[in-house]
Amino acid sequence: MTRRSDWPEYAPFPEPPVASASGAGGPEADIEDSDGPALSRAEAGPSRASARSRSRSGGRSQEREAEPADPVERARAICLRLLTGTPRTRQQLADALRKREVPEEAAEEVLARFEDVGLIDDTAFAAAWVESRHHSRGLARRALARELRTKGVDSAVIDEAVGRLDSDREEETARALVERKLRSTRGLDRDKRLRRLAGMLARKGYSEGLALRVVRRALEEEGEDPEVLEEHFPGL
Repeated sequence: MTRRSDWPEYAPFPEPPVASASGAGGPEADIEDSDGPALSRAEAGPSRASARSRSRSGGRSQEREAEPADPVERARAICLRLLTGTPRTRQQLADALRKREVPEEAAEEVLARFEDVGLIDDTAFAAAWVESRHHSRGLARRALARELRTKGVDSAVIDEAVGRLDSDREEETARALVERKLRSTRGLDRDKRLRRLAGMLARKGYSEGLALRVVRRALEEEGEDPEVLEEHFPGL
């Protein structure tokens, strides 16, 4: 029997890599000759990116060849590999097994076993996801729930996880986001500032009422005339 201590532990959710705006390392960088002018793609031949792609494809082929022939053992190996360093939901793993054409019966057996030993725990996944994404990205409950739905988490589990973010904490985070953004909007006309600040909060899942209330308060604290702001925020 496999001991739980043999399985990898859950790891924090890493932030997605950010693409370089300068394009460094892109196709042009791959084909540039440091001792002369940049070569054409035909002259330069395959780029390093293409080589890396072929290498990854070859690695995947070797990986599949190395997988056990038994469907259950193959499903177990795939799941262990996917869980190494990154937590996954049951639905994410089920989708991966389906794409690898693992028989449904074998996939179900392995997924159920992994749930029994705690390697798959959608409740823990959702709680950690909410905490991590709210802290690192300032996402509100609505945006967090949307992300968890795309990962196949059950609605009841999502409600429980996002419910741990109370209204006071959500508003506090919204205020911090606006304060950080406020300086970069100085010099813009009032309407444009309002749209930019409120739009930023809306994209992170904050309700319109909360967004406008937080933006109005921030502008008042900055010195905007409350009477003028009342025209833009009636009743807030």
